[in-house]
Amino acid sequence: MATMEIQPSEPASVLVEMVKAAAAPKKKLFRRLVPDRSQNIRLTIQIAFILLNIVLGVQFYRFVRFYENGGIGQGFSRPAGVEGYLPIAGLMNLKAALLTGEIPKLHPAGMFLIVCFLVVSFVFRKTFCSWLCPVGTLSEYLWKLGRKLLRRNLYLPRKLDIGLRGLKYLLLGFFLWAVYSMSPRDIHAFLESPYGLIADVKMLNFFRFLGETGLIVVGVLMLLSMVIQNFWCRYLCPYGALMGLAALFSPLKITRNTETCIDCAKCAKACPSQLPVDRLITIKSAECTGCLECVAVCPADKTLVFATPKKKAVPAWAVAAGIAGIFFGTVGYAKVAGRWNSDIPSQVYQRLIPHAEEATHPMPGHE
Repeated sequence: MATMEIQPSEPASVLVEMVKAAAAPKKKLFRRLVPDRSQNIRLTIQIAFILLNIVLGVQFYRFVRFYENGGIGQGFSRPAGVEGYLPIAGLMNLKAALLTGEIPKLHPAGMFLIVCFLVVSFVFRKTFCSWLCPVGTLSEYLWKLGRKLLRRNLYLPRKLDIGLRGLKYLLLGFFLWAVYSMSPRDIHAFLESPYGLIADVKMLNFFRFLGETGLIVVGVLMLLSMVIQNFWCRYLCPYGALMGLAALFSPLKITRNTETCIDCAKCAKACPSQLPVDRLITIKSAECTGCLECVAVCPADKTLVFATPKKKAVPAWAVAAGIAGIFFGTVGYAKVAGRWNSDIPSQVYQRLIPHAEEATHPMPGHE
């Protein structure tokens, strides 16, 4: 008969669970009949969104270079989708639109995109982070590369992990406070300033002309992301924190059927957010990104599912179709309504872009 070794240092609650697990009869495994394709579907969405961002990036770079060259050569239109990388401007415009009832003329696409991603996070949990976000995709494959090279990832002590996770909410709180403190007039003044007009160009130039300090910071973040799962997303990303808060109200959640679960704990080991999936019936945490990796590794049929409040499973293809529907529906509406592109004359770009480094952040209370 097998014996169970108990370490004196283990907490009493853990020892109780170990004793219960050892005494419980082994459950029969009813293997799933249909192979899980969720990760293939998610990878397809990730690749599609990365390609979309590459196309937007190349087009925007050519747009900027056209004006940097004095408007000589072939001109390129500005892709409004780059405003997805201006979440603060998007939040500013959202506040102004809610208070005034008017859709902004400057950087409106950023507002529509942040609303789109909030809706995606509300309906399908924080799938924006694990299905759409290019930074989230890069972070995911960095830790997977690190696990392949080092054969494991580093897990921080629980207290340190919880403390560091709070950093992204502190950053989010600071940005929300900054937006909250601005009136619609302040927001319009900021966005109409030289800095606000070419905030997207300033963002591009930051990465184009990344200095030594910037390179070191990016390099350290990438190395940490190889060692620790989703380091940036887990501890520092305020955008992900915002999506997580929206996801708390999502009707869809990962649920576990305790009757058919064989307690193999494969789901918990697979969870990139380090959630104890094997010990919970419903995953309600804001850290759950809806990646479905836990569902993919579960060997028991219909045991771990992404489900509605009535326990009706939502397959991965439906998640993908829903995300695509919300995204293209939002962008399509904004374009048809004529509210997608910024209303900035070419002459303004011609004047500001060649001297983008001179456009400084306006001081609060100054127009």
